[in-house]
Amino acid sequence: MLMICYNADMLNFTLRQLQVFEKVASHLSYSRAAEELYLSQPAVSMQIKQLEGHIGLPLFEQMGKKIFLTETGRELLHYSRSIAQQLAEMEAVLDEMKGLGHGKLTLSVVNTANYFTPRLLAKFCRQHPDINVILQVANRDAVLKQLADNSTDLAIMGQPPDGLDISAKPFLDNPLVVIAAPDHPLAKLKRIKLARLAQETFLSREPGSGTRGAMERVFAEHQIQPNISMEMETNEAIKQAVQAGMGLGILSLHSIELELETRRLAVLNVEHFPLKRHWFVAHRCNKRLSSAALAFKDFLLTEAKRFAAITLP
Repeated sequence: MLMICYNADMLNFTLRQLQVFEKVASHLSYSRAAEELYLSQPAVSMQIKQLEGHIGLPLFEQMGKKIFLTETGRELLHYSRSIAQQLAEMEAVLDEMKGLGHGKLTLSVVNTANYFTPRLLAKFCRQHPDINVILQVANRDAVLKQLADNSTDLAIMGQPPDGLDISAKPFLDNPLVVIAAPDHPLAKLKRIKLARLAQETFLSREPGSGTRGAMERVFAEHQIQPNISMEMETNEAIKQAVQAGMGLGILSLHSIELELETRRLAVLNVEHFPLKRHWFVAHRCNKRLSSAALAFKDFLLTEAKRFAAITLP
């Protein structure tokens, strides 16, 4: 086992202990770390205790049933992630030098992008059958955290945030549309003024989601206050509620392809819609991308538009 050794009076701990610590620190839970590492909870606790013994300072503090990182724990988490990144990059470079012809790609995708990402991945994997892909689907905040923590190679998301050290390139249109049940009175109109929507009830994604942000911006630009009666964390919940006649929704056209084909939802013809947005492929600016990550990024930028494009019916 690899050992990090400075001298007898300083740090002497294993990379395995750092890995266990990183999982506990990320989840702030011994049980979730044990699940993810396929270890027993006592084994995880023992690794943390040994690591704290080597360092000579506590890494966690307990308040009630919750644990929190100490200042030492926060510092160690920063360095443990940096070490993990360097080791992953070393492994990728050595594999490429050996000419193994395979690799690993960790891809994080926001929930809405998962409606088309599997189709893209299927084609990519047919072209590169020896690349092992790990797909992580989460909400926008979780994907941004994975980018910030450097726990993913690439991410697919809507508008990238300002202020993060992220390189992002658009690769596919992402039109947002207003949806309603097919028997909704507005579904019969050929042209709807945006101000008319102030009289309607909306079902919306949670604050912080890309769709919610775009929705709020377009209404704010035209000084309209939407009536949001319910917030939901998934597109599927919004689609079901809209179909049931509970109100209108604003979603990516990519997320309602099946419902449009089966006529379970209707797209309203509202002025200023569809909102013109894009899907981006993003990664940390200073990240050294593996051959697998570079190949998938190039695939998205060259082939995704014609492969996964969708138009209004």
